[in-house]
Amino acid sequence: MDLTARIDWLRQFTVLGSLSDAALAAMGAAIAELPFQANRRLVLEDTAPAALYILYQGHLESYRTSPNTIAKVVGILPGAVLYLKELLLDQPAEQTTITLDAGVVWQVPRDRLRSIVQQYPEVGQLVSQQLAEALQEVEATLNFERERERALRPYLVPKVRRGIVGASRYAVRLRQDIRKATGDRQPVLIFGEPGLNKDNIAALIHFGSADRHEPLVKLNCNTLQANGADLFGRGNRSGILDWMGRGTLMLNNLEDLPPHLEDSLIQLLETGQYAPVPSNSDSRQNAALPSSDGDEPTGDEPTTNLKVSEARIIMTSEKIVPQVEKCQQARHSIKVPPLRVRKSDIAAQVEYYLSLTCRSRGIAKPKVTPEALRRLQSYDFPGNLTELENLVNRALLQADRAVELTEEVFWPASIKANRFRVNLLNTYPQLRQFLRSDWYPDRINYGLTLTAFALILGVLFLGPQSRDRNFALNIFWDWWWLGSCLIFPFLGRIWCSFCPFMIYGELVQKLSLQWWPRSLKPWPRQEAETVGGWFLFGLFTLILLWEELWNLENTAYLSACLLLLITAGAVIFSLLFERRFWCRYLCPIGGMNGLFAKLSMVELRAKQGICSAACTTYQCYKGGPQKGEGQETGGCPIYSHPAQLQDNKDCVLCMTCLKACPHRSVELNLRPPGIELWTTHQPSYAEVSLLFLLFGAVFLHRLPELQQRLQLDFHLDQFGFHLWASVLALSLPIAIAFTFHTLQKWLNLVGKTRRFLYVAYGYLPLVLGGTTAHYLKLGLAEAGQILPVAFSTFGLATVGVPGFSADPAVIEFLQGSVLVVGWLCSVILTQKIAKQPILKLWPQHAATIGLMALLWSVIVGW
Repeated sequence: MDLTARIDWLRQFTVLGSLSDAALAAMGAAIAELPFQANRRLVLEDTAPAALYILYQGHLESYRTSPNTIAKVVGILPGAVLYLKELLLDQPAEQTTITLDAGVVWQVPRDRLRSIVQQYPEVGQLVSQQLAEALQEVEATLNFERERERALRPYLVPKVRRGIVGASRYAVRLRQDIRKATGDRQPVLIFGEPGLNKDNIAALIHFGSADRHEPLVKLNCNTLQANGADLFGRGNRSGILDWMGRGTLMLNNLEDLPPHLEDSLIQLLETGQYAPVPSNSDSRQNAALPSSDGDEPTGDEPTTNLKVSEARIIMTSEKIVPQVEKCQQARHSIKVPPLRVRKSDIAAQVEYYLSLTCRSRGIAKPKVTPEALRRLQSYDFPGNLTELENLVNRALLQADRAVELTEEVFWPASIKANRFRVNLLNTYPQLRQFLRSDWYPDRINYGLTLTAFALILGVLFLGPQSRDRNFALNIFWDWWWLGSCLIFPFLGRIWCSFCPFMIYGELVQKLSLQWWPRSLKPWPRQEAETVGGWFLFGLFTLILLWEELWNLENTAYLSACLLLLITAGAVIFSLLFERRFWCRYLCPIGGMNGLFAKLSMVELRAKQGICSAACTTYQCYKGGPQKGEGQETGGCPIYSHPAQLQDNKDCVLCMTCLKACPHRSVELNLRPPGIELWTTHQPSYAEVSLLFLLFGAVFLHRLPELQQRLQLDFHLDQFGFHLWASVLALSLPIAIAFTFHTLQKWLNLVGKTRRFLYVAYGYLPLVLGGTTAHYLKLGLAEAGQILPVAFSTFGLATVGVPGFSADPAVIEFLQGSVLVVGWLCSVILTQKIAKQPILKLWPQHAATIGLMALLWSVIVGW
């Protein structure tokens, strides 16, 4: 090619065409043609280019490598001028250039180019002009990106919060749906119940796609302007769609989209086009213009051209929006399964949330006990994953760096309505004031109970040994037993707040920690839950046999030994374990109190909403310093949180939580007696065994009368026969009850008969009635003799102190009334628990009548 043709080509096809003829002639004269083959490197990045290159034929490619992202490749066509700027500014090459196919490149050596530039300064001016244009372009791009960031910043989703946790088939299918949706840019509809993190699934789709470097914008449909101006724009004001580019727009809670915007959304889904909202001036101009066919203008015709959006649309909804569903533009429809159908994933979810929270707080991750997991898996979680995460975080706060999380710290929101409750603390403010005072129960315990118990033990050991001459025996058998039976239906387990056994246990625990500072052992909850009920059942059985075979009712020192035995258990376990481990799991008296407390018409609970929303310290459970109106306490002595209580057996009404709570969440409610037994109750075999043991104890105490009614000779004067008769008396109620239950199952009267474990609690009122009727005779006949007996204890029997005893007819009437009321309550409670027509439960009701009649026979006697 001659020089003239070369100059013409440079002027026509390159940026050098703006140079003068002389400059182009000098440039053309310096050019040397360099043929090249495919896949050859022309210049390497970060090295000084040896010449100016002008592509004449063929194709090149340039790129710059990056350690973090994929290199962005740019194709180069004939006419391109390469490395002019670098040569003039004496800079290394910014990009690597390679050949794609065979061709020809013209090159001007570096030295020749510099001499041309010196001779013709316009070449340098050309570079300066190119740099100025590039700078303007960069500035315009920067301004656009700055405005874009300002407009989108309030709505940006920066990253994915978490992946899909779990290995169930629902989790696997959800991952597959997400992976499928990341493969294209089609619209996506994600729907499911509240609390399923549907926005996080949208983020998984976006950041897993090829457009992950584009913005993800989340718009809540309930916050959109009524006319949609913030989404589509209005007049000269840009909307979100104008700034999106190839980003992803997430329309969250699509069911809240204003109805008149549905057509605009469908148009966007179907065509990718949208119309900005007309401004007021546009509407007026549109109304003034005649229509094209000569008709009057309608005023609702769009005055702006349609715009095209490249954004991908992802919609989340808690229900299907009919119009969007009909347009069938959501090519990917993902239904997120609720947590209640994927309960096998709950364990993995809990572990994940624990790891997340513990890592953020810098604490060791505790272990979750199997009982706690079972409790979580038995709950349906209406709030789904959000509720589970809040529950785990709340449990960590409550557990306070414990090595394991037990079921006590997991308390899902109760699904039962809090009906038929009256908060006595609000009704009687003076009661609240008293229960929060130092008198209840500490001053009473450490002032009166502690001293009185020591005095009673001394009198039992040193005083006369018969009940008619020892007032301590009179108090124990005539006052305490009857008083406890009468308290159970009203105040439940309140005796445990004043129990001398645990008062001495707590006293020894405090003194031992002062004299021998150490850390007490945490509770072995799992083992205690498994064997604790059977331990106290076995201990109670031995106590009953000891009482019957050695006549403890009339032997003072043996009664004292019984009290010391229980006190020793409380003291030993208080030295080993923190708080009242003995009281909650092992004490036989506590087990009996907890069982009968289920029938109480009073309960202590807390408002779950206040505890979960306002409380962050859980001082009622853990203890802590004074906070607000909350007093300094050591926490619940038996590790129960009032908001998680479902059963009165786990509350001793010590009011520690009431004193510690700064939010007035704790309530002392008047309720229907025993309501927990047919609502939130969780039965256990050990508890049912204790129930029938207490039932059998009534017949054991009336063994002579039972022998007389059955017209049998048990040979009670012989120890061996007496022992076997005692065991048979203890076993009599369970044998009768289970026989009739088996008959009911055999007759198939109820269809799917409820297990005996559940319906056995229907006998509980009759057990309490029988126990009360038995001790009524002791209480009404002998309790009034406390003064004469007290004087006899100290050798003053001759002093004429009056005593009081009820008439036998009155006693028998009251005993019969208590038995009838107990039987009637048992029938009602059985119906509540079984939830079946009364005629279909006649075998159990027949067993109840038979047992009541037998009790009547041996207690009332006519």
